[in-house]
Amino acid sequence: MDHLLHLLNGGLGNLAAYLAAHVLLCLVPAFFIAGAMAALIPKQSITRWLGRGTPGHISYPAAAAAGSLLAVCSCTIVPLFAGVYRKGAGIGPATTFLFFAPAGNIMAIAYTGSVLGLEFAAARFLLCLLFGIGIGLLMALLFWRDDLRHDRQTDALFAEQARIDPVAMRLLLALLALLVAGTLKLWPLTATLASVHLPLSWVEPWQDTLLRWVPFDAAKGEEGVSFQGSVLIALLVLIAVSAKQGLDDIVEGANRWTWVALGLSAATLLVATLGLRPRDGGLALEITGRFCAVAAALLAIFHYGRRLDAQLWRAWLWESWRFVKQIFPLLIIGVFLVGVARQLIRPEWIESLAGQNDLFANAVAVVFGVFMYFPSLVEVPVARMFLDLGMHPGPLLAYLMADPELSLQSMLMVAAVIGRPKTAAYVGWVALFSIAAGLIYGAWIDGANRWFLVLGTLGFVAALALTVNRLHERVTPGSHAT
Repeated sequence: MDHLLHLLNGGLGNLAAYLAAHVLLCLVPAFFIAGAMAALIPKQSITRWLGRGTPGHISYPAAAAAGSLLAVCSCTIVPLFAGVYRKGAGIGPATTFLFFAPAGNIMAIAYTGSVLGLEFAAARFLLCLLFGIGIGLLMALLFWRDDLRHDRQTDALFAEQARIDPVAMRLLLALLALLVAGTLKLWPLTATLASVHLPLSWVEPWQDTLLRWVPFDAAKGEEGVSFQGSVLIALLVLIAVSAKQGLDDIVEGANRWTWVALGLSAATLLVATLGLRPRDGGLALEITGRFCAVAAALLAIFHYGRRLDAQLWRAWLWESWRFVKQIFPLLIIGVFLVGVARQLIRPEWIESLAGQNDLFANAVAVVFGVFMYFPSLVEVPVARMFLDLGMHPGPLLAYLMADPELSLQSMLMVAAVIGRPKTAAYVGWVALFSIAAGLIYGAWIDGANRWFLVLGTLGFVAALALTVNRLHERVTPGSHAT
């Protein structure tokens, strides 16, 4: 019984620390951005770039760009992939879309940056982009005859034109500014502009109580809950209660709970930017540059949101709330299980299997990522746990490349769309490219010759460009390949 209580305490403690530290300034804006992209950007404005007759140097980056707009996991992306493929996209751009969406979308990259650091997020984005295009090109080259037959069976649905509302575009930019202002770690944002001491004698005893309730072990990467974190958790609970009442039926019109939920969301983001530190028998309240930047972005969002057509902003809020209901509960369950796993996994196990950047360690990380399914974004706190337990950053990136792309159930779903041979090839390429990504990033971290790595990457890009040109010549009507 004591062992069970220990595991339960580890899960709850990790969940409390997670809600207090990592959710707000990254995930809250990202949910609103994902909702805005789903509701405000016409599908035709994305998918029309993936049809037949579009040069490869346009269709493949367009496929990656379309994937970056979708905060989805490996199972959720498959129906979208099926729709794109069956309506006329080639196997190459469709595969790039399938690969890039789960791992390279804006929510995954932003969350990776907030938990694992900006450099890690940049490496994940760049290598997902390059290797996603590479996998798509290889699939197109391997199955170009099937692709031509598939192309003849489809029509020119992707030739449709669509226009994004200018106000919606400005709202999206304001939301992106909010995300950047909340997560970027630069001096103007982190600087303390003013400090006020509040004589609240109960704050320090409350902080001591929190540390007794949620003990932490820095050696395992566990975090305690601060006074500020407890305030943020309380605000999140209030948001959940009010959003349930105000957003479930938002398409039929707003009510007072809608405005309460939105007001609490804005207030929560502002509180997260402050410094709230128990000190000298009271509370030191520090106003930061981040507070000012986030406040300015929120004002811009409010300004452009008011100018949207009522149907559009209701659709935006409904899509955002749908993402929250779809992803956030699974995220909470996953974070709780990570906390339990921390109590069971010994650091020496991780260090012995993946503590260095070699082929075996990266292969182990990829196998784990391919065959252990985690819902969207849960792979990031899992990766944080592995890093804290001694995994090398190289294999860690290999795991993050493979885990969001594939699960056993998604493999079966993909096979139903494109057949077993194409699915087997896709799984193999994902595994090989994920291992390569881990080896490259691990070599960068270990201080390998940076020029060698940069030139190797540029050589890969050049090879991709030549492959694009060759592929376009092969599939262009009137070429020798018929």
